[in-house]
Amino acid sequence: MNARLRAPGFTLALAGTLLLGACGSGAPAPSTAAGVPVAPAAPATSSLGDFPDPFVLADGGGWYAYATNASGRHVQAAHSTDLRAWKPLPDAMPTLASWVRQDRPDVWAPEVVMLGERYVLYYTAREHASGKQCIGAAVATAPGGPFRDPAGVPLVCQRAEGGTIDASPLAADGRLYLYFKNDGNCCGMPTHLYAQELSADGLALKGAPVPLLRNQRGWEGGVVEAPSMYLHQGRHLLFYSANDYGGSAYAVGYVSCAGPMGPCQAGAEAPLLHSRGNLIGPGHQHLFDAGGQTWIAYHAWEQLAGGAKGDRRFMYIDKLDWVDGAPLVRGPTMVP
Repeated sequence: MNARLRAPGFTLALAGTLLLGACGSGAPAPSTAAGVPVAPAAPATSSLGDFPDPFVLADGGGWYAYATNASGRHVQAAHSTDLRAWKPLPDAMPTLASWVRQDRPDVWAPEVVMLGERYVLYYTAREHASGKQCIGAAVATAPGGPFRDPAGVPLVCQRAEGGTIDASPLAADGRLYLYFKNDGNCCGMPTHLYAQELSADGLALKGAPVPLLRNQRGWEGGVVEAPSMYLHQGRHLLFYSANDYGGSAYAVGYVSCAGPMGPCQAGAEAPLLHSRGNLIGPGHQHLFDAGGQTWIAYHAWEQLAGGAKGDRRFMYIDKLDWVDGAPLVRGPTMVP
């Protein structure tokens, strides 16, 4: 289990049983020749609506989901007791930090880790001084917020590399790490996925960032982003998204790493999760465990009647099984 996720014990196991019974214990989903399940035939709808870059946190016998700004909120949040029905919550970060451009903050991709009695939310926002997107850290005493970032400067901002986006924390072996991406594709530069150790309170950096992966493979389309490290049976697996987030080529891949700070092997020549059936541009994944099952949350574009791509990105949650040590995304897909 990923150490950043707390297991809510019996309640979690019961919820997992309900989930499996509701969405995966029957006949297996139809598959392609490559064994990858296809999406349901009908276009999906979502009660949460536009909910991009989702992240799921287990807490208090339930789950909290966070997402990029939409619906008038800087940080969208929702709560569920069964991972299927979600209740939208108020803006989890209603007040912006002083370093953030107030008229167009572009708050993206929030992820949360519980440290002691506090919750730390890492987020992307646009720095008013440079115009670049950078990473901030905000603190709350409850998972639903309100989170506040009192810092006068970003936590991470690689201005010479185009800025920094898509922060993802990992607590493992008594240490805390942060994964992020330089925003090189904004400015015609390569993109790298980085790891850097954090202080115990999660609010300061230690050492120097270490590059783990650079865009190199054809399916990545010149962009790698959204890194998240997941621990499976002692192995460090770095999941990431790649290609144009706005189209059907966006997809999810992974690489094996020797430890939380790498080094990591070269990526595969084909993605793990990609557009199929009615699923358009899946990406910005997050793996978590519930009820003895690994799950993967991600977003994909809404499909309109007639097959056209809509303007909203829905949150999907799929089962993910391990076959000979390799991850395999199963269906059917849940769209909360």
